Amino acid sequence: MTAMQSHASTLLPDDIDALKAMIAASRAELYAQALLIEKLKAQLASQNRYRFGARSEGLDQLELIIDNARIADARRTAPEPDVERPTKGQPKRKALPDHLPRQTVVHTPVDRCCRDCGKPLRKMGEDMREVLDFVPGRFVVRRHVCEKFSCRDCGGIVEGQLPSMPIEKGLPGAGLLAHVLVSKFCDHLPLYRQSAIYAREGVHLSRATMAGWAQKMAKLLAPLADRIQSHVLGGEAIHTDDTPVSVLDPGRGRTKTGRYWTHVRDERPRASAVPPAAFYRYSPDRKAAHPRDHLKNYAGFLHADGYAGYEELYRKRSIAEVACMAHVRRKFFDIHKATAAPIAEDALLRIAALYRIEKAIRGKPPDERRRVRQEQAKPSFQELQDWLEATLPSLPARGSLAKAVRYAIARMKRLAVYLGDGRLEIDNNAAERSVRGVCLGKKNYLFAGADSGGESGAVIYTLVETAKLNGVDAEAWLAHVIANIAKHPMSRIDDFLPWNYRPCVN
Repeated sequence: MTAMQSHASTLLPDDIDALKAMIAASRAELYAQALLIEKLKAQLASQNRYRFGARSEGLDQLELIIDNARIADARRTAPEPDVERPTKGQPKRKALPDHLPRQTVVHTPVDRCCRDCGKPLRKMGEDMREVLDFVPGRFVVRRHVCEKFSCRDCGGIVEGQLPSMPIEKGLPGAGLLAHVLVSKFCDHLPLYRQSAIYAREGVHLSRATMAGWAQKMAKLLAPLADRIQSHVLGGEAIHTDDTPVSVLDPGRGRTKTGRYWTHVRDERPRASAVPPAAFYRYSPDRKAAHPRDHLKNYAGFLHADGYAGYEELYRKRSIAEVACMAHVRRKFFDIHKATAAPIAEDALLRIAALYRIEKAIRGKPPDERRRVRQEQAKPSFQELQDWLEATLPSLPARGSLAKAVRYAIARMKRLAVYLGDGRLEIDNNAAERSVRGVCLGKKNYLFAGADSGGESGAVIYTLVETAKLNGVDAEAWLAHVIANIAKHPMSRIDDFLPWNYRPCVN
């Protein structure tokens, strides 16, 4: 016997009961350590997926999409940033660069004869105004020339009318405004980066100037965003989700967490011809009062995650909950990625069988979807539910697997409704996709300076995301809308909806 073995044997008790107690205590300690290791491995895998893997939503919310609102409140009563009225501390607007190509648009008066005496008019001069605009790939200066004519006999004067401008007495044309908005809210290009890019072309546009433009466009286009909201809330089944955003908290020297909420109507998976659409709303916090306000006029099915703030909506009984299988799957996926646990793999395989059925019936009418689900998906769904309930007692109560199984059991009961209605979906991925653009932007944008910036951003996101859902060129469509909406009757606002847009063919 070695010295170490001899020393170890002296530490063991001679009493059998004491020896059994020591063994039991050692087993309990090893079991607790195994649980801790499992928990830490799952947390590490989750963090690694966040840092290095693809994701639709981040954990750190220190960046935000809307730097255009940093000065929104402070500038509310200030002069227009691009108006040629220099004041103390406000530089005069620079002349447009000479190297940019010029396009002259002549506006001739409709009347060519004097309205008073009927004699022909003669040209006496013209007024000229230059507007900076953007066509795909390059800047141009549109030179608007308003010709003036006068009557030699009676002295009457008529003049060509300048078209309505998106920003009165402002610099930008509709194409430039659309380009700035789409670059920021669709392509995730912050305003300070846009400013640097334009400067390389000899066009100097400050971030503050473009921020003012974006805020004005949000106000101009708000009626169209409201119309899209009404369209979404007219659906029989919609999807909803939210994502956090950081906003400056004035006076406290730090940021607070606001929220973007998205609500989506997309009936294409059930072969409906109704155009898809999404509307966004901003709130300074995540209180349940906000989704209640957004959906106060809605009645139908609501695909959503397990956020407790929706519970009061479901108690109204005019809104029925549809849970999300993707959230159930995600928890097992994270565990399997971290530990390769066989139980997690088994759960993923069972869930995959349900998704294969959904793939086969995507784009089919509701009646056919319901029939296939009843024949094929319902037995698999029930087997998964029974397996989860049978597996739970064998798992460590505090382990991550047990937590995932308990979550799945709770959500499965609220998801079963999709089996009996072909209008519904198995998950809430439509809404999660709609917040992806916001989440991608968080890596590029600074935090917002005011809640008003979030509200403006919600309007623009509503328009851009709805255009994308309908396969419409968001920049060309927005340029058309911005150029014409101010003079268009609000009773015909539907003319500007993305699915009614017909691009001009040269």
